[in-house]
Amino acid sequence: MKKIVMVVIVSLLFAVGCQQKEEPKQQFQPPIGQMPPGGIGGPGQGVDTAKLLQETVRKDPKNLKAWTDLGNLMMDTHRYQEAIDAYAKALELNPKDADIRVDMGTCYRNTGKPDIAVKEYKKALEINPGHVNAHKNMAVVLMQDFKDYPQAIKEFEKALEIAPNASDADAVRAEIKRLKALSKQ
Repeated sequence: MKKIVMVVIVSLLFAVGCQQKEEPKQQFQPPIGQMPPGGIGGPGQGVDTAKLLQETVRKDPKNLKAWTDLGNLMMDTHRYQEAIDAYAKALELNPKDADIRVDMGTCYRNTGKPDIAVKEYKKALEINPGHVNAHKNMAVVLMQDFKDYPQAIKEFEKALEIAPNASDADAVRAEIKRLKALSKQ
């Protein structure tokens, strides 16, 4: 039971840490990329958002927002490699965007490349040392994929130092306590 509770807490931390806070994301329902009535194109138009964004970046390859939105859409619909490709184009246009680097890192982790995920989180932290989600996401990868509990603890503690009253702060504190106990075993 204890293990199940911890898996739920860790999953919750990772999910909360992966969310971008700047803009609310459109919720998409199957089929993938299909806007609900009233979305792009007005009621009943059913414009395929992915196709619209792909057409936008084809016509205007320097459109940072379209590349970022395309990456976000692909990530939200679990098309992680396509998200990585879109984020890479966005980063060519704006290599100093820490949020894109964090999302790209999350996509790399979800494609089974946690080592590259950590590199992206570190790049995000070079750009913005106070990026809470970069610290939390890196902690989760270090903890779950590399079993590097001491470094994961440091990353979680840094996240708490930056945002001690975050909505998941109590869960982060509990995870730190659990990891410290595991480290002593």
